[in-house]
Amino acid sequence: MSSLNDILTGPATRKQVIGDCERIIDEEVASKGLMGLPIKAAYQVVKAIKPGFVPDVVDHMLDDFCRRLDPIYQAAVLKGDPVSAYFSARTSEVAEALLAITDERAQRAKNPTLKGAYSKLRPAAKKHVEAAVPRIGRLVAKHAGAAAATQAAPATT
Repeated sequence: MSSLNDILTGPATRKQVIGDCERIIDEEVASKGLMGLPIKAAYQVVKAIKPGFVPDVVDHMLDDFCRRLDPIYQAAVLKGDPVSAYFSARTSEVAEALLAITDERAQRAKNPTLKGAYSKLRPAAKKHVEAAVPRIGRLVAKHAGAAAATQAAPATT
């Protein structure tokens, strides 16, 4: 059974996965209502000031995402459950797995102000990540299905 890292970070798929992740982020930000106006504004500023920032960050963190989500993905596969549905049924678990990456980075930070700001924003971040889990599950299912189809396809000579 392939690992999520093998599926999502191979040379043929990594760039496509990064693009899919950027679309998920764009969709999640756009889906925020009036309460999300500060998030929308900040996101637009970041994208305007530093084009390419979002895909660069996703590329930098993709291996960590795969490592953290792989146990959940493997559990879905072992149970024979659809990956997307399995992720959606475990929004909190998936969100915690992904946020563990930024938790680790925050713990290593030397700046106490940064650590304090992160700890205050962490509960809201979890809610936002949980909201994105169905889209993340669909992304994983899409690429896992494509990888399985490629592996099952007979070789042509």
